[in-house]
Amino acid sequence: MGDKKVKITDSDQSNRNFIQFLLNDVKALEYMLNNNMIEKGVQRIGVEQELCMIDAAWRPSFIIMKLLDSINDPHFTTELAKFNMEINLDPQLFTGHCLSDLRSQLVYLLELAENALEGSGNKLILTGILPTIRASDLGEETITPLERYKALNEVIKSMRDGEFQFRISGKDEFITRHNSVIYESCNTSFQAHFQVDPDAFAKTYNWAMAVTAPLMAIATNSPMFLGKRLWHETRIALFQQSIDFRNTSDLLREHSPRVTFGNQWVKKSIVEVFQDDIVRHKILLNRDIKNDSMEILKNGGIPKLEALQIHNGTIYKWNRACYGITEGKPHVRIENRILPSGPTIDDQIANAAFWWGLMNNIPEKYSDLPSTMEFDDAKNNFKKAARHSIFSQFNWEGQTITAQELILDELLCIAEEGLQKANLREKDIKKYLGIIEKRTATGQTGSKWILDSYEKLIKEGNKDEAIVGTTASMYQHQQKGNPVHTWPPATIEEAGSWVNYYWRVDQIMSTDLYAVSEDDDINLVTNIMDWRHVRHVPVESSKGELVGLITSGILVHYLCSEKNASNKTSVKDIMIVDPISISPETLTTNALSIMKENKISCLPVVKGKKLVGIVTEHDFVDISAQLFKEILSQKEEG
Repeated sequence: MGDKKVKITDSDQSNRNFIQFLLNDVKALEYMLNNNMIEKGVQRIGVEQELCMIDAAWRPSFIIMKLLDSINDPHFTTELAKFNMEINLDPQLFTGHCLSDLRSQLVYLLELAENALEGSGNKLILTGILPTIRASDLGEETITPLERYKALNEVIKSMRDGEFQFRISGKDEFITRHNSVIYESCNTSFQAHFQVDPDAFAKTYNWAMAVTAPLMAIATNSPMFLGKRLWHETRIALFQQSIDFRNTSDLLREHSPRVTFGNQWVKKSIVEVFQDDIVRHKILLNRDIKNDSMEILKNGGIPKLEALQIHNGTIYKWNRACYGITEGKPHVRIENRILPSGPTIDDQIANAAFWWGLMNNIPEKYSDLPSTMEFDDAKNNFKKAARHSIFSQFNWEGQTITAQELILDELLCIAEEGLQKANLREKDIKKYLGIIEKRTATGQTGSKWILDSYEKLIKEGNKDEAIVGTTASMYQHQQKGNPVHTWPPATIEEAGSWVNYYWRVDQIMSTDLYAVSEDDDINLVTNIMDWRHVRHVPVESSKGELVGLITSGILVHYLCSEKNASNKTSVKDIMIVDPISISPETLTTNALSIMKENKISCLPVVKGKKLVGIVTEHDFVDISAQLFKEILSQKEEG
């Protein structure tokens, strides 16, 4: 999706023309492979760094276009959402001090971006999913205003049978619908590339799929989304569901999603990977292509394989086969897309170094994986790792083994030998594989730290305070640069002032609601108030829309009236019809003013007519207690 000139197919003829170019690209690649035109004996590595921009309150900051203008450097580019950015580092020869060089360039480029933000109150943060993202941040207006993102959104929406549906279960459960691909933008990655000799592609690609699970297990950093504790690497489920336009009939036919681990081992070459993708997946986007790849080859040139690149960019395999040209020579490589952004620069490079070492040292017993390992085992291991991180148990060589045992007892040694084969600097090998070893031994991945910190803070404050405190602490630790296995849990003080977590109604409202319907018996309301110690019960329709409200005052007045003592009364007979309500984005101070002006003790919160929360006098008492505590603390420090 890096091509800025892609478009939605606008006619059958346009689609047929593009397909012809696509098929000729595959023929051209096969010709180049058969005639030894693909580069051999050279190994390069590369990195794509995705990240988020946040404001002074630790929330998403929608500034990408303005920021790119300020930076004015070709290494930086857009991502799907206005609060995301991508940095493309220069490819490095896989030898010597390449890891240090990558780190130095990444530090330099991040500092370049941070300097452009100076004085704005905005910051950069490395995280697989930003914990402070709210549902209100994720509308179509959040999509970066470039044609290629608009085209991707429109074409996927047009192929959906209704809204996008999400269901992810972890410690909490996330169930919702959405009308665009914007949820995909919540995933930020650290994508690593590894150039492969074409003759060794099948063996190396299969090995990459086999070790995806243990690599995922040690690298997880995305356990929360919209306040829900889900998978340890929620990106995996969220990414697939955010652009999954299959319907029920597709599932019955076993159609592959466009975000996928894969379906089978590779037998011969990279060509069969591309052939399989063309067979399985429809053309989503195209562009006007003027030069046929086979003609370019006949004239002594090297084709870019433009149609193949575009189609490949709309299929999101966790291990993606890639074709490219460097210094005038065509090459093939594997792009690892499973690694999340963060927790620190060194953690990211350690993850990539672990993978690069494994890719460069395939043990003899794993050189023919199709004959020794079931593909479904590799695929299921990956799902387990995404769900449970380092605490997973894998089916490996017909035996059950924990992720920790596999990494510590076997894979670290293989990776070390792989880095040594490439003649990497021993100091760098020890540093980065040492990080992997210690993280594995302690079990403290980024996701484990986030969950532990959140669960600690939720006992000390409200949910939003815990999320903000965890995010703020994450940022502070990133600035210090120590790897995540050394981080202490977050503290409530790191959340900052009250503005960061009491500014809007959605930060303080109660979402665990006890609602009734219009036709319910009034005695149900009486018991709900008694059992749950609440003074306000919203009334909603069968569609979940707010239609009324019953307060304890109304209920007392009703019960004190002797004429009602024996009547069967329904909720609609005494409820406040169409009560005053507010949206989740309402400022807390405005909500308080509305309650004062109207002399009411609560405000239902609605979004699109749907009841999503409630704010009561009790919530403001809690806020007041926290504010007094903060003021007194500041006074004592002063």
